[in-house]
Order: sequence, then C-alpha cells, then structure tokens
Amino acid sequence: MNPTCPAPFVALAESLADQSRPVLRRYFRQPIAIDAKADASPVTIADREVERVIRSAIEAAFPDHGILGEEFGAARTDAEYVWVIDPIDGTKAFMTGKATFGTLIALTQRGRPILGIIDQPIMNERWLGVAGRPTTFNGQPARVKPCAALAAATLYATSRHIFTGSDLAAFDRLTEAVKYPLYGADCYAYGLLASGFTDVVCEASLQPYDYCALAPVVEGAGGMITDWAGRPLTIASDGRVLAAGDAALHAAARAVLTAS
Repeated sequence: MNPTCPAPFVALAESLADQSRPVLRRYFRQPIAIDAKADASPVTIADREVERVIRSAIEAAFPDHGILGEEFGAARTDAEYVWVIDPIDGTKAFMTGKATFGTLIALTQRGRPILGIIDQPIMNERWLGVAGRPTTFNGQPARVKPCAALAAATLYATSRHIFTGSDLAAFDRLTEAVKYPLYGADCYAYGLLASGFTDVVCEASLQPYDYCALAPVVEGAGGMITDWAGRPLTIASDGRVLAAGDAALHAAARAVLTAS
C-alpha cells in the first residue's frame, strides 16, 4: 500500500512554513551575530528562532509526534510520526545575503518521508510534496523535465567541499560526465529540479534534516531520489543523496558514482 499523509498534517506543515517566513525576513540582510557550532558550521539567531517557533507549534498541535531539528536535537524519535526540521538549509547563503536558502519541513512515518516542504521566504516560493499527490510550486503543479543523456545534463551540488575521500573521487567523475556542473544552491536546487530547470543533484555528508523534506518534493514531481546505492531515503540513510529528473538519468548518474 502506498503511504498517504493525513490532511491535518499537511495543513500544519504549511502553517509552520508560514510562521517561519516573517522571522527569516526580519533577519535577512541584517547585521546579526554568527556563531560556530561544534562541527564548525555557522548558526544564527534566525536559525534558532525559527526552529523554536516550529517546534512549539508541533508540540501544541500533535504532542505525541516526534521532532528532529538541526538546532535543538531530538524528541520522541521512536514515535510513528516524526517531524524533521531544518530552519535554514543554507545558513552560509543566508548570512551572506543570498536568497537560495530555504526552510525544510518534513514528516516521516516509521522513518519514511511522507511530506516535504522547501520554503524560500524572500522570493515567496514554496514546493510542497505529499505522498500520493503531485508536487506543487506555489499551489500549481510542478514537474521535472526529461534529459536525453548525462552528457547533456546540468548538475547541482551545494559545494565540492562536502565530498571527501572516495566520495570526492566519485563526485568528480560525475562532474566530468555532465555538461554543466554548478554549485551553491543548497535545498533550492531540488526545487529547481522538481520544476524542470535542472537535471541532477548529487550530495554527500547530509543529515536527515537536510534531505527528508526533499524526497516527497522530487518524487511527487515525477523525479527519482535515493541514496547512492539506489535505496529509498529514510531518516536513517547515510547522507549520500542522488536526485534526477527521470529514472534513466538517475541510473546513468548512479553508475558513474558507483563505478570501481
């Protein structure tokens, strides 16, 4: 049986995105402090405030649901339904005034993403993916585009620096196989893929809050998104993500990544 997502959960997810927007707009391109977390990644008051707003709303609406957020950790992650939150995916973009960051809101059921939102508050853009439904962009259908061959494809990754060791060697092979390798769009690249403007997104070293929201968006637009081994993404995936606009292109990209 295909998973579905109850309508009240979808309504809450949209409300969470709505509530996050004014917070991010208030801090965007303003002089704010930038702190370094234990892993040296940056965090701002905006990251923390948005996650507090979202967590509070989830707790009020569905106190039995779990929450996994980037800034404030995990609560009840053994629950059937777990919300997975990245208040600002692309904090480096946010802090440098570039509007390609986004708020990621996902809901998983038994570890599988069944709902995902990519919300870009500055440009008023929102992709909504819900299991069993077509993906929408600002309320209108979003659809991937076909690409004839990997050699004709445009590839996005957040940065070459997210790849290390054998992952870096694999990614470099993929960049050599495509027509245009591009960098720096964070979660926004997956929205562009879902809307038919790019062909492949490849990343590694991601956390669940980085990728769970992306799966329903890409899949509901007709695309394919898995780990590098071709397995469906779950809250326990290894952080290697490959998305493409069609199954043939995905298979070609995965063959390059996994070539010995």
